[in-house]
Amino acid sequence: MALRLVNGSLLAAVLLAGVLTPPAEPAVRPGQRDGEIARMVEEVDEGNIQRIITTLASFGTRHTLSSQDDPARGIGAARDWIYGEFGKIAATSGGRMTVEKQSFVQPVSPRIPQPTVITNVVATLRGTQPQSAGRTYVVSGHYDSRCTDVMNFTCDAPGADDDASGAAVALEAARVMARRDFDATVVFMAVAGEEQGLYGSAHYAAEAKKNNTDIQGMFTNDIVGSADGENGRAPNAVRVFSEGVPTAETPAQASVRQAVGGENDGVSRQLARFVRDAAQTYTPRMDATLLYRRDRYLRGGDQIPFLQQGYPALRFTEVNEDYAHQHQDVRVENGQQFGDLARFVEYDYTARVTRINVAALASLARAPEAPKGAGIRTTQLTNDTDLVWNASPAPDIAGYEVVWRDTTEPVWTHVQPVGNVTAYTVAGRSKDNFQFGVRAVDTAGHRSPVAYPLPVS
Repeated sequence: MALRLVNGSLLAAVLLAGVLTPPAEPAVRPGQRDGEIARMVEEVDEGNIQRIITTLASFGTRHTLSSQDDPARGIGAARDWIYGEFGKIAATSGGRMTVEKQSFVQPVSPRIPQPTVITNVVATLRGTQPQSAGRTYVVSGHYDSRCTDVMNFTCDAPGADDDASGAAVALEAARVMARRDFDATVVFMAVAGEEQGLYGSAHYAAEAKKNNTDIQGMFTNDIVGSADGENGRAPNAVRVFSEGVPTAETPAQASVRQAVGGENDGVSRQLARFVRDAAQTYTPRMDATLLYRRDRYLRGGDQIPFLQQGYPALRFTEVNEDYAHQHQDVRVENGQQFGDLARFVEYDYTARVTRINVAALASLARAPEAPKGAGIRTTQLTNDTDLVWNASPAPDIAGYEVVWRDTTEPVWTHVQPVGNVTAYTVAGRSKDNFQFGVRAVDTAGHRSPVAYPLPVS
């Protein structure tokens, strides 16, 4: 596609003339691996994941209303063990990772009969690039559990799949990433109160919003322990749920979206496409299957409070669930074993899900952020597409790429490197007929998520 100047001034011509020369080849092309990220993915240890899940299941119950001071049984024992594990991991980080217990009192609510202390265990690995360290990515699993009666806090509720498996993803991702440097900040956490009403994640997300934390991506791993379900086996795929219309969309934003057809291009959906690309690059035998909805029917997870605060967020869940092993009293009935027992977890499967998480998180935290201010000029009728965006503040930007697809395509299908510029005209392709986006590329070849352009004058 040809480049056209955004105006006819001599100054604009001088500033943009350099982009007519093809940009230098980046060190990493799409579909090629960053060797260090590949090593992180390879270091994910199935045996360590098994140790985490079986240990958490051994506490008997991790119900949010269970004992907080029994050293062997209940949510307090699990909380303290997770805190200790994160502490050991932080000791390998050269001082870049800190660990805290984020506690708060949850008032009485439909599933909280009396004011209850809820604690998130949070490990923060600070970014090392000053211009990017404030940019944050979060990965979590919830460590509370339940049996059939959501208010029964004394029953055995081992919660191996739901959700010791997700907590294991966060812990193992922290272990393999803690020794490395990243431009941006990555938070690994285990939250409580999920089964009682998403309270732990809601508190973290609200505090982040209050403190103006720039969360540009959140992953919750919830029920990622088994490839075996009621509809068969899916050992080489995990579902990645992403919302289309943003939960926190304002009326003004809705009006723009309705005009340009952006229902499939919110920030969470762009994040999901990024995860899919990372999986194809680093875990080609394990698919990140995109589900274009916020969550499953009748269910919800810890990504939702982040979406409510306006943050991009995704849910990872196994493809085929077995409801006999979720939210069930441990029992044998008519010869069938019920209950969320560790024996039903496939640790190699959880390891594969962890590898996708590590690949995506590391790629996000080493890449530039998506370009700000992306827009499509709409001052006149034209069969070309005029795109603009703001220059990235990162010091290692090599340039930008314009991407596009047919309006009915689920993922980006075409890419055009455009050099280190902030405006580009896609000649001969009308904005009426395609969806467009722009992403940043750094000198190491890491690519940002895609920014979806909105109409500008």
